[in-house]
Amino acid sequence: MQKAFAALALVGAYLAAFLLLNGIHFRFFPVGVVLYSTVMDALLTGAIFLGLVILLRRKLPLNGLETTLCVVLGLSLAGGYAISVPTVIDRSLSMYILEKLAQRGGAIREDAFPGIFVNEYMKEHRLVDIRLTEQLESGTITIHGGCVELTERGRLIAEVTRFYRTTFLPKHRKIMGVYTDDLTDPFRNSAPANYACVPGAFAGPAKTK
Repeated sequence: MQKAFAALALVGAYLAAFLLLNGIHFRFFPVGVVLYSTVMDALLTGAIFLGLVILLRRKLPLNGLETTLCVVLGLSLAGGYAISVPTVIDRSLSMYILEKLAQRGGAIREDAFPGIFVNEYMKEHRLVDIRLTEQLESGTITIHGGCVELTERGRLIAEVTRFYRTTFLPKHRKIMGVYTDDLTDPFRNSAPANYACVPGAFAGPAKTK
């Protein structure tokens, strides 16, 4: 029982330290990508915490393996938090819909939502700038003379996600009362467009992270 309480206290102390460090980071220091920064905060807290645990190991009723498992559990919980809380709130269109409904008094006409997404969501969340920044930070694109180009890493990820989407996503997904496979191939009915550019054809330095 003593070991169980010690393990819970250790994990709880790690999570408290992580949330404190993450809160200070987000409030006072630069952040490139919310997910990456939160994960780095978790790893930094884990490294500091592990060092402290090593220094105090003689005072803990846990052996080395148990202590390591506690740190791994703490890192796992912090990783889950990084993905499911700040990243979801930052990126989620679903959360935006709820916040927009609250902003507009709790009710909005259904037929107004397409215009809201185009004219308000894109602007209010600086969606294009944020998503391009994330891809630059991830090394999946470069921006060269006004032309956004895939890197080899970006091309590989696009091929993998495209394969997963067309192969494993639900074929009978409920969308507004209708079961459809539209989202397994969203480009199926894409209209022709003339916004493509030729990679490498534009002068000027490339924007990378």
